[in-house]
Amino acid sequence: MLIIGLTGGIASGKSTITRLFNAHGIGHVDADQVARDIVAPGEPVLAQLVERYGQHLLLPNGTLDRAALRTVIFEDPTERRWVEALMHPAIRQRMFEQVARQPEPYTLLVVPLLFETGLDQQVDRVLVIDIPEALQRTRLKARDHSSDAQIEAILNAQLTRTERLARADDVIDNSLALGDPALAQRVAELDHHYRQLVKQAR
Repeated sequence: MLIIGLTGGIASGKSTITRLFNAHGIGHVDADQVARDIVAPGEPVLAQLVERYGQHLLLPNGTLDRAALRTVIFEDPTERRWVEALMHPAIRQRMFEQVARQPEPYTLLVVPLLFETGLDQQVDRVLVIDIPEALQRTRLKARDHSSDAQIEAILNAQLTRTERLARADDVIDNSLALGDPALAQRVAELDHHYRQLVKQAR
């Protein structure tokens, strides 16, 4: 199984690109979804978070208040490291369990912090979804209504755009308008390329 690590800065449009690959019959495993799954009610990771930070970390329905947790980890680097040390191994284990169940010929492993967590070492190729930082800030503010301080903290926790691009095997420019045929064409080209790589490896 060829594993393509799909990554990009926050609000770069990773979900949009993933859906375009899905249209070619390609499956994916989404780290963000796995991260939500492991903190669902009844999961041991959620219990450990509540033990450390208290019941205020839960919404009235018993699910994790993700905004409250985000505030904790971006205001205190020590707490961010503790949460990452708890969650990243659990996320990694569940992700690769799901990857093993994906159909051939290749699958996408969608991980926002692919390089930061060292998961680029666990994939065969890295596909970076790229947009200018100014557009990234605009999209993030419109999507999450984040403050300037929150946006700065999030961006500072990720590799710079230059560093990310330098480590990419393949790049998709996602600054184009949604629905631009050039975007679908680029995905189709990469889909063909990845299928050819699988054939060559057999």
